[in-house]
Amino acid sequence: MGLTGLVLGAMMQGEARADDWRLPDGKPHFAPRAKRVIWLFMAGGVSHLDTFDPKPALNKYAGKTIAETPYKGALDVSFVTKNVRNVASDTNIAIRNLLYPMQVGFRKLGQSGIEVTDWWPNLGECVDDIAVIRSMWTSFNDHGAILEMHTGRHIFDGFFPTVGAWVHYGLGSLNENLPSFVVLGAPPLDSTGGVQTYGADYLGTEHAGVRLDIEGDEPLPYASPGPDEFHEEQKSEFELIGKLNRASAVRYPSDPAVRARVKAYELAFRMQVAVPEALQFKEESTEIGRLYGLDNKLTQPFGSACLAARRLSERGVRFVQVFHGTGAGLDWDAHTNLKTNHADLCAKVDRPIAGLLRDLKQRGMLDDTLVVWSTEFGRSPGSQGSTGRDHHPYGFSVWMAGGGVRGGVVHGRTDELGFHAVENRHYVTDIHATVMHQLGLDPQRLVVPGHRRLDIEIGNPIKEVLA
Repeated sequence: MGLTGLVLGAMMQGEARADDWRLPDGKPHFAPRAKRVIWLFMAGGVSHLDTFDPKPALNKYAGKTIAETPYKGALDVSFVTKNVRNVASDTNIAIRNLLYPMQVGFRKLGQSGIEVTDWWPNLGECVDDIAVIRSMWTSFNDHGAILEMHTGRHIFDGFFPTVGAWVHYGLGSLNENLPSFVVLGAPPLDSTGGVQTYGADYLGTEHAGVRLDIEGDEPLPYASPGPDEFHEEQKSEFELIGKLNRASAVRYPSDPAVRARVKAYELAFRMQVAVPEALQFKEESTEIGRLYGLDNKLTQPFGSACLAARRLSERGVRFVQVFHGTGAGLDWDAHTNLKTNHADLCAKVDRPIAGLLRDLKQRGMLDDTLVVWSTEFGRSPGSQGSTGRDHHPYGFSVWMAGGGVRGGVVHGRTDELGFHAVENRHYVTDIHATVMHQLGLDPQRLVVPGHRRLDIEIGNPIKEVLA
């Protein structure tokens, strides 16, 4: 026991230790509408004006300043200066810049007649399953807003649990062989949150997202037994470690870190078989491959991520976080050449996302799978340079589908230039609250003693988009 305690003490040294509190029992607080979440995140800042929130006034008054248009109300920055940090110079620049026209056409699609950009031909056909929220705002005008979108807290405030970690903490997994919270794609840079965009902070590392590599030969390389070790040998090693851990748990029965360590070792071993099976696309039909765009070099990378998200979800993973972007993590950051940038990126993700929605629907999974599409902020109505748009946290769009969300609806509004969210404003944690509400979780009941969350962190469900 002395040796075991010494070994465990060394292993746990430096790890974050949460207060000792009663853990959730894995049951929802009330009847849920959804069992799982797939969160699609477009890093860099997607232009709401050229995707889901068309503003014809931009075309009419292109080349003029806001002061030269009938929409001088956008010059009132009182709401912005109260809520957005380090905003004075940025707002002044945004107001001075000449208005930049929309870079693409829009069409009313579906029975709902929601306007969707011509850059989304496939997703546009799914618009009756989508609820578009056009009135989001966030408090950071730089890419630290990526972390804020996932935690509800400003990057200067430090690190906090992400929405995926809260779901993991509250409900656990539906499959003991797979993690509850999985991350696909390249996460953002460290300067914009990095691994903390799927971290758990004081909830404990066991609730953080587990990254899987769907492009490489080993989706879970750090848990591989290695080329020189047989599966049976590693099984024996894990069994010995498990015995030592459980022996220590007898001596330290109230230590949550011991329990977490036992669970981590056991899960890591089981994942070696379960993860490769979940990512075995050869089991899928040719038709499914085409649906996700696996037959096209342009759409194959994100199509693979979306198909992996579906396969993981149907096997019991509660929360799948899918990042779109390269290792730089800011692909959608169109300060220049916005038309080329967004046209190319939309073409890469449009078919895979639409394929995911269609596939979930045909399998009956869309009813209890909540799909969230988001970015960290929008882009400015004014031009940056001559061909781009700047960061814009004052009003932007996200959308949700499935999991008890009403399809074919638009909620919230920005002003005629797309500058401010002016109707039914929603801070980013309202999205978190909506996700947890649909999963049957009350965020207030998940608050950890000693880590009080502010009201704005917890947010309120957007009930207008719920069925």
